[in-house]
Amino acid sequence: MTLRRAKNDRLDAQLIAAFTALRTDTRAAPDPRLRACADLLCFIEQAEEDMVRARTRLEHQADPRLRRQIERDLARAKARRDREILHLEKALRLHADLGRRLDLGRSVPGIGLRTALALVVAMPELGTLSREQATALAGLAPFDRDSGKSHGARHIAGGRARIRTALYAAALPASYRWNQSLVAMRERLTQRGKSHKQTMIACARKLLIYANTVVQRDTPWVTDA
Repeated sequence: MTLRRAKNDRLDAQLIAAFTALRTDTRAAPDPRLRACADLLCFIEQAEEDMVRARTRLEHQADPRLRRQIERDLARAKARRDREILHLEKALRLHADLGRRLDLGRSVPGIGLRTALALVVAMPELGTLSREQATALAGLAPFDRDSGKSHGARHIAGGRARIRTALYAAALPASYRWNQSLVAMRERLTQRGKSHKQTMIACARKLLIYANTVVQRDTPWVTDA
């Protein structure tokens, strides 16, 4: 764009500054109250990864002595995860507005405490976005892959992996039991020939839209009779 091929740190800084000067939109600064909460959420995710690794080791281990060690590791990781989830909830409830957002998210059938915590901490913009913006930010929006007369398959891409993972994990039980709207949606998509993964991504996207709506309206979910 600038017709210059030279590249070094000084020139890069100038180009970035020039581009930034062209932008007129501004974004709110990150909420400082969520910094420590984000670190705690990361620790919870690491404990969950330890649980997954322990379960994988159990599947490939027949020695009774080693299995007992792995089972103890699994129990410790689970206890650590559960303990820190309660600590994170307590930290959020020190602030009335964050506690309110947590309750609004949990009011949606299929969104439990763990998923609601992730939404409050890792997606503070929730409630200020359109449904399209929210799903794109979480990496749950299918983007076009068209060029000329070629129409490629739509794929999700980018976004916040932590939110996407939490919602995908919640979508499975929600679409089979907890959220009747998602149960009907899953059955409808399955009848149309959609794969299990496509169906679960669609259900995860719908869960996020529900959460964004209740926070935006400041009104808990109400299940139709």
